[in-house]
Amino acid sequence: MSTPSRAEPAPTLSDPQRLLLEYLEYYRATVLEKLEGLDEEELRRSRLPTGWSPLELLWHLAHVERRWLVWGFLGEELPDPWADWEEGRWAVPGGMPASEVIRRYQDQVGRSREIVADVPLAARAPVARGRFQSEAEAPTLGWILFHLLQEYARHAGHLDIARELADGATGE
Repeated sequence: MSTPSRAEPAPTLSDPQRLLLEYLEYYRATVLEKLEGLDEEELRRSRLPTGWSPLELLWHLAHVERRWLVWGFLGEELPDPWADWEEGRWAVPGGMPASEVIRRYQDQVGRSREIVADVPLAARAPVARGRFQSEAEAPTLGWILFHLLQEYARHAGHLDIARELADGATGE
């Protein structure tokens, strides 16, 4: 697995949209970096009482992007918006190799980038189709991106712990 170069956005960056998008890219790269070097067995192994594995967390993040940007922001119907959730926890479909989970995650991130390219932060998700059924529910793209950013930051921290328990590796 090859991860993109990971660098925090410049401290002089002041454009809110670029700041959100660049931090989102930073955390996407961070998540992939934390998985690098783990073999298939370790990617599927949970070392935490909650029972999730690093691979399940990545599968979850692919679906988070899909739920918020495809189903939510675009308003496209999804036959299985919660396909990362099974019996009360994150789950990767049985038999799906880690390489396929990673590829699907990367594909979804690519689609997400296309969805938000050149769209103003004030743009709103459509109503009465997709995820949101009322004007009051329909968030702006800025809100959705900020939500994704905090989700990534939280899960990158979770992966810090899982990785340290797996092989002692620590990082920022």
